[in-house]
Amino acid sequence: MATIRKTPLHNFNIAHGGRMVDFAGWSMPVQFKSIVDEHKSTRNAAGLFDVSHMGEALVSGSEATAFLDSVLTNDISRMALGQALYSLMCYEHGGVVDDLLVYKKSDSEYLLCLNASNTEKDLAWLDSNRAGFDVGLRDVSSDYALLALQGPKTFEILNHLDAGGIENLKYYHFKEGSLAGIPCLISRTGYTGERGVELFVAPEYANELAESILSKGANQGLVLAGLGARDSLRLEAGYSLYGHEINENISPVQANLMWTVKLKKSVDFMGKAALEAEKNAGPETRIVFFKTGSRRIVRSETEVLAENQAVGTVVSGTFSPELNEAIGSALVDAAYSEAELSVDMRGKSMRIFQAKPPFIELNP
Repeated sequence: MATIRKTPLHNFNIAHGGRMVDFAGWSMPVQFKSIVDEHKSTRNAAGLFDVSHMGEALVSGSEATAFLDSVLTNDISRMALGQALYSLMCYEHGGVVDDLLVYKKSDSEYLLCLNASNTEKDLAWLDSNRAGFDVGLRDVSSDYALLALQGPKTFEILNHLDAGGIENLKYYHFKEGSLAGIPCLISRTGYTGERGVELFVAPEYANELAESILSKGANQGLVLAGLGARDSLRLEAGYSLYGHEINENISPVQANLMWTVKLKKSVDFMGKAALEAEKNAGPETRIVFFKTGSRRIVRSETEVLAENQAVGTVVSGTFSPELNEAIGSALVDAAYSEAELSVDMRGKSMRIFQAKPPFIELNP
């Protein structure tokens, strides 16, 4: 039986009432008090998330840029120093290996942030494709704990933590700095759609930093938040989650993520030919997002119907505290991607209403 791994904030999470679950082989807090309250607090004030289960890899060398451009769909060559970039990594057939963030630390050094469930697979994939490039690849996951401070009051809280110049940090950029005297990499990114930062910090300082943020943010309405709120926040924002809206069989074309695929960049990349062909021909299936007009959550793998026949499957479903109704996403036959759809809820048909994400106005 595999040992469940613990983040550097494991004891912190338990001490603050975290309800722990096994997530991708990690012991993670799904909630602290209430998923709905944690969600609303993040939208209206701030939420602090332990996301230290995410993996990190360092790609370095004289051909680091060329290597990453050969395996990632976005255009790495156009990145500026201190910029973060969202990209996909695809198989030759166009399916997705993973979605990830790329941080350009120098012309020859990039930090990659990988999904927890895919870290080992991603590292193996990158390693298997670096032959012929002057590039090094190192798993640095154990070098970092990762905290996400998200919400409209994020910068008010940071101002109490001696975060000089942080208010001028542009969206999807990062800087090496410090908070409360603790060195960390501060990134203007997040997975909630709100203003916020993600903080890469050495594991031995993670608890001290988390306690400092929690203490300084208490008067601003900051709460600790778990995976439950993280999922409802990301789905309200219309963000993809690996294993749901994207996977090895769901391509960027199907997932409406072709904005991350630069077919015209100067080098060929893994999956380019397949993605170009699928784009030109049109995909057989598409991801659609939907509302329900009901508080009843439509769970993953629920059958989607149109004209009294099965045309797809729900891939994500949750309750939206902001809309006070259930929302979700589904993979459906492309011919029905704009049709009237319903779902089979234990033998009863329930109408779902397609909606273009995000479901709410975002303020990143």
